[in-house]
Amino acid sequence: MAEPDTHRGGFGTHGGESGAFIERAFRERIVVVGVNLGGDDPNRTLVDLDELAQLIDTAGADEVGRVVQRRVSPDPATYVGRGKVDEILEVCERFDADTVVFDNELSPSQQFNLERILGRSAIDRTAVILDIFAQNASSLEGKAQVELAQLRYRLTRLRRGRGLSQQAGGIGTRGPGETQLEVDRRRIERRIHKLESQLRDIVKNRNVQSRNRRRSAQSLVAVVGYTNAGKSRLLNRLTGSEVLVQDRLFATLDAATRRLELPGGERVLLTDTVGFIRKLPHQLVEAFRSTLGVVVEADLLLHVVDAAGPDPEAHVAAVRRVLRDIGAGAVPELLVHNKCDLLAGCNSHPGADLKLGADGHPGADLKLGADGHPGAGGKAIMISAATGEGTGRLLDAMADELRSSGKIVELHVPYERGEVMAAVQRAGQVLTTGTDDTGYRLRARLDQASAARLSEWVVG
Repeated sequence: MAEPDTHRGGFGTHGGESGAFIERAFRERIVVVGVNLGGDDPNRTLVDLDELAQLIDTAGADEVGRVVQRRVSPDPATYVGRGKVDEILEVCERFDADTVVFDNELSPSQQFNLERILGRSAIDRTAVILDIFAQNASSLEGKAQVELAQLRYRLTRLRRGRGLSQQAGGIGTRGPGETQLEVDRRRIERRIHKLESQLRDIVKNRNVQSRNRRRSAQSLVAVVGYTNAGKSRLLNRLTGSEVLVQDRLFATLDAATRRLELPGGERVLLTDTVGFIRKLPHQLVEAFRSTLGVVVEADLLLHVVDAAGPDPEAHVAAVRRVLRDIGAGAVPELLVHNKCDLLAGCNSHPGADLKLGADGHPGADLKLGADGHPGAGGKAIMISAATGEGTGRLLDAMADELRSSGKIVELHVPYERGEVMAAVQRAGQVLTTGTDDTGYRLRARLDQASAARLSEWVVG
C-alpha cells in the first residue's frame, strides 16, 4: 500500500510547500465523506455534503466521489468503521482521487490513521474552509487572522514524518524526532504569539475609531448573514458603492463600511461583514473576533438570508449561533430575505409571513425565530439586492427599528430653534409635547446616536 507522502495532494509530494490543505497547482480530485450520527436527519447529511462540494469547488478542487455512512457514534480510530475505510479506499482508487475530505471534524489521531490506511491526504471541512479564507484574505488584518487560525489548527496536528529529520520510533532512536517536533512546535507558538500581538494593536486602533464614531453620533448598522447570501451586493445597492461582489463562498473577508442616509435624514454607518456557515471552525471565530467586534457594537443587525437557497431556516439558525458565540445575540436584528427576484416576487411587507416551502421555494410558511431570539416571529422584509425591489421598504424598516430601539429622553428646545424640533421628529418618535415660558418640552424615543447628537437640549 502506498504511503501518504507518495501521493500528490495537499499533504502529498506536490503539496505542503505553500501551506495549503488543498493543493492549487492543479485541480485535486476529491472524495467526500459524510457520517450520519445517531438520530440525525439523513437529508441534513446530504445537504451538508452538497455544501461541502461547493466549498471544495471554491477551494479549487473537484468532487469525484461520495461516501455516506450511518453510525451511532464516531469510531475513535478512524471516525468511520474499518469496513467503510476500505470502501473509501476502493472509491479513491477507482477515481484516482488525491484527497479525502470528511464533512465531520477529525481528531489528529483519526486524520493520521486515515492517511496511513488510505495512502493519501485525509482532511476535514475545517481545513477546506481555512484554505478558502487563506485564498480570499487581502488586508493585513485578514491575512493575520487567517494565518493565526491555520497555525492553531496545525499545532494540534504536528507529528513525525512530513519530511522532518526524524528516525523511526524505538529505544535509542526517539531523541531526534522528538527534538524536531519540539522545534516545530516552538516555531509555530512564537508565530502565534506574534500574530496575536499584531491583532491586539489593530483592536486598539479600532477602539479609537469606535470612540470617534460614537462622538460623531452616527448609528452603526452591521450586515450579517450566511455566506453568499448577498450581503455585499446589498451594501452596494443601498450606498452606491462598488464593494467586490462574487457568486462564491466567502468572497468577503474584510469589513467594508459606507455611509448611508435613511428616509428621515438620519445618517448611519453600514458595515459589511464576513459570512457565516454551518460548522464554522472555532479557530476562525476566535481569530476573527476582533473584526466581528463591529457586530457586537452595532445598533442594528441586517440579517440577510438567501430566500431562494436550499435551507433558509438552517442558515438563520447557524448565523444566530455564531452571533450568540461572539456576544451579539442581544443586538436588535432585522431579517432581510434577499433574492426574491428568484421567487414569486417581493410583495411581502414588514410583519408578513414569508411563504416558502421546506425546499426553500414558495409553498408553505417558513417558521423563523423559533429560538426566541431577536427577529423572531416570522416577520421579514423581502428584497432583491440585484434589482433593487423592496429596498425602499427596507430603509423605512431600518429607520423604524433604530428609533424603536432607542431610549426615552426629555428635551427642552427654545421657541426660536424650530430646526431642532424638526430634527427630533426626524430622528425619533415624539411621545409627548408641551410648552413653558421659554420653549417646547417634549419626551421622545431616540437611538443612542441621535440622543448624543441632540444632547445639548436633553434635560432628563
